[in-house]
Amino acid sequence: MAERAKKPGAAKIRSAAFSRIRADHQSELAEDYVELIADLIDEKGEARGSDVALRLGVANATVVKTLKRLQDAGLVTQEPYRSIFLTGDGWKMAEDGRRKHKIVEAFLLALGVSEESARIDSEGIEHHVSDETLKAMARFLARKML
Repeated sequence: MAERAKKPGAAKIRSAAFSRIRADHQSELAEDYVELIADLIDEKGEARGSDVALRLGVANATVVKTLKRLQDAGLVTQEPYRSIFLTGDGWKMAEDGRRKHKIVEAFLLALGVSEESARIDSEGIEHHVSDETLKAMARFLARKML
């Protein structure tokens, strides 16, 4: 069997890709939480830990631990047994996540993906799409709308 020729720098490129994926995974949970908290505030006027747990299908204890990390990161504020509030940085992260989600979902729909699959798939893709790819998706959608 012939051995594949290895391209110089291929390992470095692959390593960079895995590094980016690991970084994306670290921020993914925070992005999901702040986006959900923003949605709850918009829908109900407040976000409570129990609502977050219900929507994410996780235990209240999981939400408490995650909210503590988000508070330490400066994305939320909360007092015991009170509503959760997003900081300026939290709102910025939530709005950025919403923007990415809308573009990715619209792009998938434009490709002919079903509404249900586009909604579900965009939830994961939004965290891993590069700015370059996101801009290309937005350009594609803008041309398609003309």
